Amino acid sequence: MNNYVRSTLNQIHIAVKSTIEIMDKLDSNDLDMKPTENKFSIRQLLAHISLICKADQLISDEATVEEMRTFYSSNSLQSITDMTEALLSNFALLENRYLEYTEEELMQTMTSYWGVSYTRFEWLLEISSHIYHHRGQLHAMLVHCLGKDPGVALFE
Repeated sequence: MNNYVRSTLNQIHIAVKSTIEIMDKLDSNDLDMKPTENKFSIRQLLAHISLICKADQLISDEATVEEMRTFYSSNSLQSITDMTEALLSNFALLENRYLEYTEEELMQTMTSYWGVSYTRFEWLLEISSHIYHHRGQLHAMLVHCLGKDPGVALFE
């Protein structure tokens, strides 16, 4: 097993767990708050975060733009319960997939539908960055727009 992959997956798991802790502190009134016109509401942001592990894995497997549209349109998450379940199951899928890759497969270059090329390992790093980025957005929206600090440690 690749220790770098295990360590990266551990960091993604930390972000997943802390995101769920934040979600557990929200009530349904918080979800439709949209601090900026033409940007995600909290519900939309949480739905997006919940799909990142699977969506970005599909992208790293060279899914087409049409395949990604189908994926997103068939995964409309509305409740915190559904989003939590999706986040956990999509992380598990990502983890299982990456733990199966050989060293050679991890170094294989894969190209996204918009033309960005990374190795599979670099895609895993991108997935980690993507989740942390949006978790930070969520935290900032709650603290600065709702005045609601969830009191969740964002790093161990």
